[in-house]
Amino acid sequence: MVGVRQRDLVVSVFVRKIQDNNNLVTNQSALFVFGDSVFDAGNNNYIDTFSSVRSNYWPYGQTTFKSPTGRVSDGRLIPDFIAEYAWLPLIPPNLQPFNGNNQFTYGVNFASGGAGALVGTFSGLVINLRTQLNNFKKVEKMLRSKLGDAEGKRVISRAVYLFHIGLNDYQYPFTTNSSIFQSISNEKYVDYVVGNMTDVFKEVYNLGGRKFGFLNTGPYDCAPASLVIDQTKIGSCFQPVTKLINLHNKKLLNGLRRLNHELSGFKYSLHDYHTSLAERINNPSKYRFKEGKKACCGSGPFRGINTCGGRMGLSQNYELCENVTDYVFYDPFHLTEKANQQIAELIWSGPTNITGPYNLKALFELN
Repeated sequence: MVGVRQRDLVVSVFVRKIQDNNNLVTNQSALFVFGDSVFDAGNNNYIDTFSSVRSNYWPYGQTTFKSPTGRVSDGRLIPDFIAEYAWLPLIPPNLQPFNGNNQFTYGVNFASGGAGALVGTFSGLVINLRTQLNNFKKVEKMLRSKLGDAEGKRVISRAVYLFHIGLNDYQYPFTTNSSIFQSISNEKYVDYVVGNMTDVFKEVYNLGGRKFGFLNTGPYDCAPASLVIDQTKIGSCFQPVTKLINLHNKKLLNGLRRLNHELSGFKYSLHDYHTSLAERINNPSKYRFKEGKKACCGSGPFRGINTCGGRMGLSQNYELCENVTDYVFYDPFHLTEKANQQIAELIWSGPTNITGPYNLKALFELN
């Protein structure tokens, strides 16, 4: 595997570059990333929010970067690996200071830890999907302004748009003791979430986007944090969220099929993240892990209490595993770099039964 610094050097050699209006233009397809903490490369570092939705402190980032970057993992996230496989540099957070215009021609990451498709999900603490779309619109205008209208449109149309969103919308009502499900059915709630998502997908399409990558919602009802929610059933998946996730994944698939039918030129890749992650949780040794249900960093049963790095102000009250590569989960809700890489490989070049109708490699190769 090419290392982070080596890969950036390789990119500079292999990516054909030309100068246009004093800005770097590349023939590579750009990568624009939207979503939540599964994809957030550090945007939450730059917003006024609580430390509980940031990860810019040790031991996050311990593996590859050797210091915290804001990624909720010991190292790289799925979009970091996708960028590597596509011969792109690391895609920077949208809010990172000193983002040069040249970087945006390769893409930018809008994701925010804790974000949902609904505006009310952790409102005021995160960058919700609608705001991420608005931030993309600003970048799209900037590209057309700096590169010229034709070249800006070319970058947008050739780009791949990668999304992971929705999970926080299903967890939020339970973390805040909301009574929302007393007044609305599970099905109607999921309709709102998926409807908001597909509205954003269509707006990106209307701006010129044609190639889209999606992950369905993983089995986070069985993440270490979920195994300790019900104190009467320690070790059991949290069933109220299980029902919502299953509904979401069915409705998302149907929604994407409708968009594929309605929108000319719309091409998409949907990775069955639910299956790929469940496999690793339930059969860790098959995928070169020793522990699928216990987190590397945290406290309590399964290290499922989210105190990693002193996240809840309890700086001394957390455990950190000795060998992170033994674990699927780094903290009670987020994966290790090793697990992220395995998932990214399936998204990039997996077979159609796990990633389809296109995989991301095929989308990047489309003109």
